[in-house]
Amino acid sequence: MTSAYMTEDEARRAMVDVGRRMYLKGFVAANDGNISVRVGPDALLVTPTGVSKGYMDADMMVKVDLEGRVLSGGRPTSELAMHLRVYRENPEVTAVVHAHPPVATSFAIAGIALDRPILTEAILNLGAVPVAPYATPGTAEVPDSIAPFCRTHNAVLLANHGAVTWGKDLLEAYYRMESVEYYATILMYTGNIIGRSNELSMTQVSELVRIRERNRTGGA
Repeated sequence: MTSAYMTEDEARRAMVDVGRRMYLKGFVAANDGNISVRVGPDALLVTPTGVSKGYMDADMMVKVDLEGRVLSGGRPTSELAMHLRVYRENPEVTAVVHAHPPVATSFAIAGIALDRPILTEAILNLGAVPVAPYATPGTAEVPDSIAPFCRTHNAVLLANHGAVTWGKDLLEAYYRMESVEYYATILMYTGNIIGRSNELSMTQVSELVRIRERNRTGGA
């Protein structure tokens, strides 16, 4: 069952807050990145085009329907179709975050998935992060490239572009973006600076996956 939707006022304030966090953490530069939050069965708020995520205010958000038609506000992000595709593919999602965190984006540029079993938190809270095939930003190629992953994963790297995360609410989607960058950073240090890591066994990974599934379904 889909989580309860935020009110428009709540969503607008939360999007301003998350945009500022993304900007201060260096996940976006200039006008990069975009955020969306579903506020009803057939409506969502998205960030506007051409605005820094660190300098938004609540009135800037654009309301659209699930076909991408503007219901109120100015021009939505040019990557709206990518957000809409996530919602269509996975009805459980109520928020999507797209950013260019430097280390994770470097993995995306290299075409390297974040899928090595070395970090318990990554397995528990994120899971493997695949790389979607290269697609031209702002075109229909992007939503098509991520569609296969929307139900089975919590995040995806966009080849030569950045990362996309989603969740049952905006904080979960944003925290997953933080986790993507943290996981990528640990992989960078262990793989290319320390040059050594001890991978978890299949048994250890399976137990972590069971814990993750139990937490997701609300079990004891």
